[in-house]
Amino acid sequence: MGVVKSSFSEQTEAIEIVQVDAFGNICDRLTPQHTYWVEPLNAKVSLLLSPIPSGTFLMGTPQTELGWNRLQSPQHSVTLTPFALSKYPITQAQWRVVATFPQVERPLVTHPACFEGRNRPVEQITWWEAVEFCARLSQHTGRNYRLPSEAEWEYACRAGTTTPFCFGETITTQLANYSGIDWDYGGKICSYGAYGKGPQGADLRETTVVGHYRVANAFGLYDMHGLVREWCADVWHPDYNEAPSDGQARTTGGEEDKRVVRGGSWNKGPIHCRSGARLKFNAQASLYDVGFRVCLAF
Repeated sequence: MGVVKSSFSEQTEAIEIVQVDAFGNICDRLTPQHTYWVEPLNAKVSLLLSPIPSGTFLMGTPQTELGWNRLQSPQHSVTLTPFALSKYPITQAQWRVVATFPQVERPLVTHPACFEGRNRPVEQITWWEAVEFCARLSQHTGRNYRLPSEAEWEYACRAGTTTPFCFGETITTQLANYSGIDWDYGGKICSYGAYGKGPQGADLRETTVVGHYRVANAFGLYDMHGLVREWCADVWHPDYNEAPSDGQARTTGGEEDKRVVRGGSWNKGPIHCRSGARLKFNAQASLYDVGFRVCLAF
């Protein structure tokens, strides 16, 4: 690690947390105060971090949940120590600043995104490039930034909930950016725009700025469902057999050239946006609906 060049500042804001019923109607709304940290990257761009408390949760999905498959099993208890996670997926503005920091292992292009916008999430990022971003950020700040493990990601996404989404039993396109329409290929629907008893909705076919929907989960995190799929640190394993119980990433075994992505995206239906949904991609893949957020390890 290098010398720390900046200090955190701590800020507090009111966040909005909503709960929906089985039909997607908002049935509860809270506006608690939330404290977060600010890590300056330069004079104009900062990284905002939500502290995530320690806790124990049940990782994975029950077989009764719509969308369950063996990739999300078996459910198992995981206990995590505190960490912090970026409030939003990494934006293009943040990427451009960190891409100018001294190289650690590999070069980074400054404008990789398909959908241009400084406050839109960066995408078309390989897993290796996301790792390089974390390494440069760590070197610049003297702090331990890395990709979250998928256990950390799911724990942070659920934020104390056990429902398919942090909002409740379903989700709507008033709350997140995902494909809310049915996709019909050859007379067969291959992607449904509604989840459970919830409604169909919009299909924007592009990213939005981070935080566009202005609803957070109980940990003060935004855009955990939809927008862009997010790289995690883990090597892909096809199930949770022998998964660690302490939330650490699985970095050995499995398919060594594949990594875990979480969270769904603007390009996927709601079933893929659930807290427990998981997929794999080649670590060298750079897709226009895959980004990442960073974890700060204490």
